[in-house]
Amino acid sequence: MQVSLTERAAAHVQKFLSKRGKGVGLRLGVKTSGCSGMAYTLEFADDFLDEDVRFQSHGVTVIVDPKSLVYLEGTELDFVREGLNEGFKFNNPNVKNTCGCGESFQV
Repeated sequence: MQVSLTERAAAHVQKFLSKRGKGVGLRLGVKTSGCSGMAYTLEFADDFLDEDVRFQSHGVTVIVDPKSLVYLEGTELDFVREGLNEGFKFNNPNVKNTCGCGESFQV
């Protein structure tokens, strides 16, 4: 099982953690939400929980809880710029369907 970041995403996370002055990595997860059933969660983590699964990707620790890992296995997180917008993009091979607004997904 692996969850990873692109170099671009890792550089963005490292820059942000440096500006914050604290943090151990990036926590990824899923929650029930939206019209397709699930939505991604993403936050900067200041500590680890005992049950966390950790991955190293381009110098960044990616943290995933075991329940979310089932849905995120094989996912690569990228940081993209599209026109004037920029943000994280989940490239998840497990997704079977997404909603029209792009906020939620099904596996």
